[in-house]
Amino acid sequence: MGLFNLFGGNTNTVSIEEYLEKGAIVIDVRTVEEFNDGHVQGAKNIPLDTITSEIDNIKNIGKPVITCCRSGARSGNAADILKQFDIDAINGGPWQNVANASK
Repeated sequence: MGLFNLFGGNTNTVSIEEYLEKGAIVIDVRTVEEFNDGHVQGAKNIPLDTITSEIDNIKNIGKPVITCCRSGARSGNAADILKQFDIDAINGGPWQNVANASK
């Protein structure tokens, strides 16, 4: 396993595209400051340290979720947390991966 895979960077663009086709929402788990520096168009900013407090709101949206961040580590953690609450979620890795897949 490479270092990139260790931090959740082993993402599959096809999976991101498939989730986008299913109407998935994108949740960027970086800080507000990081998000404001650039993000996927239409993404919701829910920092990782607040994700569990937003579970009910995310469930109420009723759509699959693609998580993203700067490197893929935090978004991997967020996807794992969401799955624990029976939310269909994948780790999109760096936000640029998701932005490129959504073009």
